[in-house]
Amino acid sequence: MSTHDSNKTQRTVKLGSTGPEVFPLGLGCMGMSGMYGATDDAESIRTIQTAIDRGVTLIDTGDFYGMGHNELLVGRALVGRREKVQVSVKFGALRGPDGSWGGVDTRPAAVKNFVAYSLKRLGVDVIDIYRPARLDPAVPIEDTIGAIADLVKAGYVRHIGLSEVGVETIRRAHRVHPIVDLQIEYSLASRSPEAEIFPVLQELGISATLYGVFSRGLLTGSKPKGPGDFRAYLPRFTGANREKNEDVVAHLQRFASEHGMTPGQLAIAWVSARQPGFVPVVGAKTVAQLEDSLGALARTLSKDELAAIDALGTISGERYGAEQMKHLDSERHAHP
Repeated sequence: MSTHDSNKTQRTVKLGSTGPEVFPLGLGCMGMSGMYGATDDAESIRTIQTAIDRGVTLIDTGDFYGMGHNELLVGRALVGRREKVQVSVKFGALRGPDGSWGGVDTRPAAVKNFVAYSLKRLGVDVIDIYRPARLDPAVPIEDTIGAIADLVKAGYVRHIGLSEVGVETIRRAHRVHPIVDLQIEYSLASRSPEAEIFPVLQELGISATLYGVFSRGLLTGSKPKGPGDFRAYLPRFTGANREKNEDVVAHLQRFASEHGMTPGQLAIAWVSARQPGFVPVVGAKTVAQLEDSLGALARTLSKDELAAIDALGTISGERYGAEQMKHLDSERHAHP
C-alpha cells in the first residue's frame, strides 16, 4: 500500500446521477504527448503513477493525442493499477501522419473502430467513460450516442460523456442514453459555460470535467516555447491581448502569494469554489506540477476572496482563433 493512502479519505465527487465516484481532481494527459513542446515519457509515467498513488482516480486521454502515443503511455502507466482508476477517452478527431488535423468522424462504424484501437493501445478490457471529442456536423448526435450505448451493452464501455457541446446537443444526447459528464474548458479566463451550459447540466443531473483550468499556462505565467508550441497562435498569448493579460496575471500572482498559494493552486481553488460539484482536470506533466495541483485541494476560497479575485481584471481574447471557435458547438450556444 502507498504511504499516501490517507489521501483516499479525501471526499469524492459523483459524475452525474449514473456515473462513478471520482477524486475531486482529475489528471489530463494531453500535454504528455507533445502539444506544448518536448516531453519525457519516463517522467510522464511517473506523474500518472504518483497521481494514482495519491488517490487521483480520473485519468483523461484522447486517441488522437500524439496519434496514439498518449494512450500507449497511459497504458504503460496503468499496469498493476488499472482497478484504481476511471479512464476517460475522447475519440473522433482525425489526424494525418504529419500531425495535421482532418476534421471529426463520429459515424457509428467509426465509433466501433476507434474503440477497438483504444482498448488495444490502453491494454484494458473496458473504457470507463467514452466521449466524442467534438460534435460531428455530418452525424446526428443520436447516432453517435446510440453506437456508444451499444458498446455499453456489449461491455466495452461503462459510461458515456460529451465534450465541448452546447445545450441542445446535451439534451438530445441525454435522451438516448444517460450522460455522466460534459468535458468543457472552464477557468478564471473562460467563463462562458456559466450562462447556459452549467444550468442545463444541473437540471439533467450531468456533471462536468473542467479542463483548461490554467488557461494553457496563461494563469500560471507560462509562455509559448517556440513555433512547435500551439499556444503561440492563440489569441490570449498574442498581440495586444498578451500585454493586457500579463498585467491581470501579475495581479493574480500577487493575490496568490499574499494568500499563501501558488498561481496554479489559486486557479484550481477558484474553479472548485465556483463549481463545487464539478471536477477540475489538470494537465500536470511532471510530479512537481502534480504535487502543486494537489496542494490546492486544501484551500477553500471564501465569497469575499472570490469577489476580490474577480476585481483583479478580466482576461482578454477568445480561447481559440476565429475559425476554431466557429466549429465549437459549445461556443455557438454560449454566444447566441
